[in-house]
Amino acid sequence: MSKPAGLLRRQSRPASEESGGIRLGARDVVYLLRRSARRSFALQIDHRGVRVAVPWLATQADIERFIRDHGDWLLEKLAARTPPPPTLNIADGTPIPLLGETCRLRQGDSARAARWRRGLDGVEELVLPATSERKALVRALRARALPWFGERVAEFCFRLGRPVPPVRLTSARTRWGSCSSRGGIRLHWRLIHLPPELIDYVVAHEVAHLAEMNHSPRFWAVVAGLYPDWKAARLRLREAGRELPVIDGGDAGLITEG
Repeated sequence: MSKPAGLLRRQSRPASEESGGIRLGARDVVYLLRRSARRSFALQIDHRGVRVAVPWLATQADIERFIRDHGDWLLEKLAARTPPPPTLNIADGTPIPLLGETCRLRQGDSARAARWRRGLDGVEELVLPATSERKALVRALRARALPWFGERVAEFCFRLGRPVPPVRLTSARTRWGSCSSRGGIRLHWRLIHLPPELIDYVVAHEVAHLAEMNHSPRFWAVVAGLYPDWKAARLRLREAGRELPVIDGGDAGLITEG
């Protein structure tokens, strides 16, 4: 049995392609839109850039809703394509961010471990040992981070009315933090570079998971109760994460919070 001529014409209609753009957070994303006889939506990133495939009858509102629903994934993939910043050059006097302020590195100490001190001008300094400088720097930052994070987790747990879980550090490649019913809360040690208010956002995000182990509207309502300005902080965190010093080659690429 032959198919109706109208159906044959629709199936043989060539696909169309056009450029489009959308604002996701603080980033403008340009994409190539392909319309065809397909039934589903698809999102792809390759050497040509972002490509969105949709059915013929998809509206612009449908397309933008689809892209926004996958916005976190898309931004993560785009950030991964961006060349990482250069590894930190450790030299006497090199500045690094610490809790949103500037700290200086000092070299050549005879001690085996790094130590903190206050410079003559009032700026905090981290004096590194003469050997294994990078390892000593990371150890010192991690040692500074854990008690700070622990106190902030305790504060937000108090606000939520939940017992304080174990708090540990992580070096995950793509997450600032995580929360599980068994493992407690893990926070990336590199957060110690950021201003306290951004650290608090990540902490609030993970503490909120103690009430909602998902990213549902109920979860975001808990986050809003703990940290009302969470949307602005979330955007700032994405930008700030790209500017952090890279102490070793595995440090780059953090763009999501939980």
